[in-house]
Amino acid sequence: MRVVGRLLCSLAIVLSAAPAAAADPPDCSRTLSLALHEHGLLYSGQTGEGIDKDISDELQRRSGCRFSVTVMPRARIWQLIESGALDFSLSGITNEAREKFAAFAWYFSNKYYLLVRKDAGVRTHADLLDNPKLKLGVIRSFRYSPTANRMVDRLDGQQRVSYASHLDPLFEILLDNRVQAMIVEPFDYPVVFRGRLREETAILEFDDPPVPHGLIMSKKALSPAQHAAWRGVVDEMRRDGTMQRIFEKYFRPELARDMTNF
Repeated sequence: MRVVGRLLCSLAIVLSAAPAAAADPPDCSRTLSLALHEHGLLYSGQTGEGIDKDISDELQRRSGCRFSVTVMPRARIWQLIESGALDFSLSGITNEAREKFAAFAWYFSNKYYLLVRKDAGVRTHADLLDNPKLKLGVIRSFRYSPTANRMVDRLDGQQRVSYASHLDPLFEILLDNRVQAMIVEPFDYPVVFRGRLREETAILEFDDPPVPHGLIMSKKALSPAQHAAWRGVVDEMRRDGTMQRIFEKYFRPELARDMTNF
């Protein structure tokens, strides 16, 4: 009995020291679909470059999977993710409705800001909300931080929101004074901080904490095991510094570090 006891004890030690079973790898048995959307430093159709493009390339390289990459408006992306006709997109944020049809692998976090015309007399968020003559420009289907979302919903209920499929038309109508404010984030800084926009606008910060963004995965198109597999790929990119290095191509090092370490 003593011998048996010692053997069982030794076996328990060996088993406890053994590494846990690795998560399933990504399934590369078919070409996977991923959609980018044009949005500042995330992706530019003119240059074919951006943070999301770099991340897409790295996901393919690490997994060995082949992606079919397209570019489409954000509203269309969410529709296709929900239906299962699209496997992935990037830089997405969640909410209660999206949790029903999408899974996420977080890789950066950032804050949102209110860009206002200097001549609109907006010094606080309340100044915009309380003046019925002022309008807000928003990208269709975009959601932001809690305070920003409440602002959008309230003004939309008052028919004081103008929608566009991407940023450039919003910048144009802001400069034309057809809207007096819009919501921006760090990816928009190269445009915001140059030319007329820099001269004619000011930035107000929302008090909300940074909002996590990540790889968007369709629940209809991909199994929970595959969600876990792709989270593993994204998490490893964060652990080994690859994600931060991608962001450092587009932002100063300290901002890239803050956005990718949260």
